[in-house]
Amino acid sequence: MCLVSFAVVFDVGGLRGGERINYPGCSVRRKTKHGGSKNGKKEGLSGSSFFTWFMVIALLGVWTSVAVVWFELVDYEEVLGKLGIYDADGDGDFDVEDAKVLLGLKERSVPAQPASPESEENVQPAETSYVESEHKTADIELEEEIQSVLHEALHSHPDADPMVEDVGAVESESYEIPALDDYVADLEETVSNPDTPGNSETMPEDAVEHYTEDRVHEVYSEDQEKQTETQDTEEINEDFDVAKDLSGIESKQTEDDMAIEPEESEKPVKAGDYSDDVQVGESEKETEQDKTEKAKKKKKPKLLNKFDKTIKAELDAAEKLRKKGKVEEALRAFEALVNQYPQSPRARYGKAQSEDDLAEKMRSNEMLQQAINTYDEVVSLPNVPSDLIKLSLKREADRQQFLGRMRGSLVTLQKLVQLFPSETSFKNDLGVGYLLIGDNSNAKKVYEEVLSLAPNDGFAKVHYGFILKAENKIAESIPYLQEGLESGDPGTDDGRFYFHLGDALQRMGDKEAYKWYELGYQRGHFASVWQRSLYNVKGLKAQPWWTARETGYTELVKSLEKNWKLIRDEGLAVMDKKRSLFLPEDENLREKGDWSQFTLWQQGRKNENACKSVPKTCALLERFPEATGCRRGQIKYSIMHPGTHVWPHTGPTNCRLRMHLGLVIPKEGCRIRCAQENRDWEEGKVLIFDDSFEHEVWQDAESYRLIFIVDVWHPELTAQQRRTLPAI
Repeated sequence: MCLVSFAVVFDVGGLRGGERINYPGCSVRRKTKHGGSKNGKKEGLSGSSFFTWFMVIALLGVWTSVAVVWFELVDYEEVLGKLGIYDADGDGDFDVEDAKVLLGLKERSVPAQPASPESEENVQPAETSYVESEHKTADIELEEEIQSVLHEALHSHPDADPMVEDVGAVESESYEIPALDDYVADLEETVSNPDTPGNSETMPEDAVEHYTEDRVHEVYSEDQEKQTETQDTEEINEDFDVAKDLSGIESKQTEDDMAIEPEESEKPVKAGDYSDDVQVGESEKETEQDKTEKAKKKKKPKLLNKFDKTIKAELDAAEKLRKKGKVEEALRAFEALVNQYPQSPRARYGKAQSEDDLAEKMRSNEMLQQAINTYDEVVSLPNVPSDLIKLSLKREADRQQFLGRMRGSLVTLQKLVQLFPSETSFKNDLGVGYLLIGDNSNAKKVYEEVLSLAPNDGFAKVHYGFILKAENKIAESIPYLQEGLESGDPGTDDGRFYFHLGDALQRMGDKEAYKWYELGYQRGHFASVWQRSLYNVKGLKAQPWWTARETGYTELVKSLEKNWKLIRDEGLAVMDKKRSLFLPEDENLREKGDWSQFTLWQQGRKNENACKSVPKTCALLERFPEATGCRRGQIKYSIMHPGTHVWPHTGPTNCRLRMHLGLVIPKEGCRIRCAQENRDWEEGKVLIFDDSFEHEVWQDAESYRLIFIVDVWHPELTAQQRRTLPAI
């Protein structure tokens, strides 16, 4: 073995320049260079003296190497045989360059030679498995041994390559499994921030009196009609469109056990990142309280108790599978941990999360219910960290809402508030829970309590303002809605609050309304300042007024206009009955006056009792599924008496068009505005408009006005969309 290789560039006494000197195991060509001072004398240490000492040191090293090999102090053959498989640069030994390859700092320069096909064929499968296993074990042992040697060499020798040392340390860290808390860092906001409502799908006309959480009642079924019929009486059956959660609860729309997932093309408009925007009236300075709250929000949740810390590596491994999307493997891993450690809260929570993920993948409500049960089990275990309790109960409440278990969700939220009474975000969630079952009174009490504890809570403000407006306390609602939106708090940048603030300002005659509509449009909540529906299918043709030819429903229009007197007479007969079937408009759309309606179809469902009173009209309409099957509209008579004014308002969706057939129309005083154009009704004629655009009605005539309203699917919707879009 050659340990010395050098070139001598000094004058060499009795040796000729370039003469080869042989040592055991080495061959060194020594170059010579003759020269000296002008006088032929050398200054300082003479060349021969320097060379003498140099040779003494070199020979000591060489003879030491010879002694080691001769007396077999180290079995070099064995060491070299083991290290040979790590010879990356093909120089026959293992050195620093090879170490760099091993540590991943450098690519292998000599590719491994493929095994001979003949040798592979001669090995039976069982033998191959055994050989591979044995080889892998040997490799692991060797690698551990080499890593140890390298670590010692690199850190003990001053000449070690610093680059190798530094990068090697970094590389070793990259193989370390991240802490379990890091896996749930994305849940941080869930623990600390209030959940926010999404855009409601059930808003009738202006949606003042209805609050709904996004995506509630959307389950995994293919048969929506069946689900609606079998809805549990304990649950609140409301229809919502697809929308993402804004800050914590990812609620989804459901009907009962299963439901149709809305079309991919239908997405409520999402707000983008508006961190650079200047919000209306927003303070430029950040208060100390805000900074403190932000610091709290950044704090990572602690999910491990003392016992779980002892099995952290196993928990991390299972969680890593879940994070990689290997849901079935993760569930098996967590189930094994739960069986082995039944008192482990974190293992149980991981099992619940895996079941939750699998329910999404399988589109299974049964699996989702199992996840809900497991989330609930987590809280019942001993020594559960408070952060884990919060996450489990919040997720349980969310999943219950997903399945339409509104009252069950409310119970879970109440438990959360009882356990953590100082957490205003949980009270905010509870308020939403009450709103979802239509209990505005208790919701109002909750938000009053929140605002007494945290007067600047923007989430509580917008919801409190929402409730006040539903109570028709228009002027009172405005400051709460406005200040809540200006706060920029999570859950406040929601189209409904821009919608209701603008509406409230309009009703007060304040032109600032369109400023908020414009801001809502800029933030992606509205299709335009005039078209403010919240549940839209993107790409549909948008214009306020339509012709029959543009809709393609010319046969329907012709039939209505041809039979208008028949439709009128049956409507008048209903009006003349002592017990009128016309019901007052109850959506808080009137500033003043008397406006009533008689509904034949609602959400694509026929009112059999109503049709018995107007059988010919209903029989006429049965021929037109674009109207009777429009699950986002109605077919109805509408009577409006003198002195009535309907506030400017918009419908909930752009998926329908509205036809008005004039039946009894006074000569003067009745008109309708859609966007910026006014029109008048005519008896026996059909007006067609898109009611997702702002529209307004005046009835200043001396007698009543009677029209027949028929909603139809937007003509550009596909057959698939018409079948699958949730009802409104």
